[in-house]
Order: sequence, then structure tokens, then C-alpha cells
Amino acid sequence: MDNKKIKTDTKKTEKQNQDDLTKKLETEKLQLEIVELKKQVDEFKNKYLRAIADYQNLEKRVGDERFELMKMANKNLLIKILPFLDNLEKAELFVNDEGLKISKDHFMQILKEAGLVEMDLMNKDFDPVYAEAIDIVEGKEDNKIVEVLKKGYMFEDKIIRVAQVKVSKKI
Repeated sequence: MDNKKIKTDTKKTEKQNQDDLTKKLETEKLQLEIVELKKQVDEFKNKYLRAIADYQNLEKRVGDERFELMKMANKNLLIKILPFLDNLEKAELFVNDEGLKISKDHFMQILKEAGLVEMDLMNKDFDPVYAEAIDIVEGKEDNKIVEVLKKGYMFEDKIIRVAQVKVSKKI
């Protein structure tokens, strides 16, 4: 009977060892799967973060492009409006009308709020970047702007129209 018990115990031990080995192999396999799944999670997380960053960059770029497009449209509109402003200023020289003056001043204020800046060149040194010399006249100093025939304007720190001026020449 002891022999039977030993055989039974041996079989139980072998079965136990085999079960333990199977469990150990399954555990190792599951741990490898966990490691692989963690790698995949990290990879997907990185791809997700990159996609979010790419989207945010796209949103910023589209916003910047939209802003630049609006500025360009404003600039083009201002360039087209300048001859009308010139005509208002010429009319003001010949017609002494308070309504015309108020209208021109209001119109000029709107243009300033839109970003239009009139260049103040009177009595300054002539610079061909900002002005075009239409005439040269005798003067006390050399190369000074003595009269502005047509005003120059800037928009967003860029010249949209150079002034037309008379420049002095010392004699």
C-alpha cells in the first residue's frame, strides 16, 4: 500500500510540477504580452500627441494666413481709396465748407484706425525710399523737402505710397 501511495504522491508531484511549469510559462508569456502591449500603448500615445501637435500647428498656421490675407485685403483697399482722399484734400483747398472738412477728418480718422499712417516729411532730409523728387528748387539748405505735392502713406510699417515732393538745392 505504501507503494501505491508513493506512486500516487509521485504522480501528484509530477502533475503539480507540470502545472507549475505550465503556469510559469503562461505567466512569462503574459508578461511578454504586457511588455509588448505597453510598447504599443506608448507608440499610440506618441502618435496621438504628434497628431494633436500637428493639428494645433495647422490651426495656428491657418489663423496666421487668414490674418495676413485680411491685412493684404485692407492694404489693397487703402491703396484704392488714397486717390479719393487726395481729391477730398484738393477740394478742401478750393471750397471753404465746414461739412467737407468734418467729412474729410472723419474719413481720415477711420483710415488711421484701419492702420493707415501719413508720412510727415516736411523739412526733413530727402530720402528716395520715402519720397519721389518731382522738382528741385533753390533753398537755404541742401537736400531738404520744402513742399509735399502728394502725401505718402504707410500701412503695417510698410510704404504703400511714396510722397511726391519738392527738394531744396543750396545755391
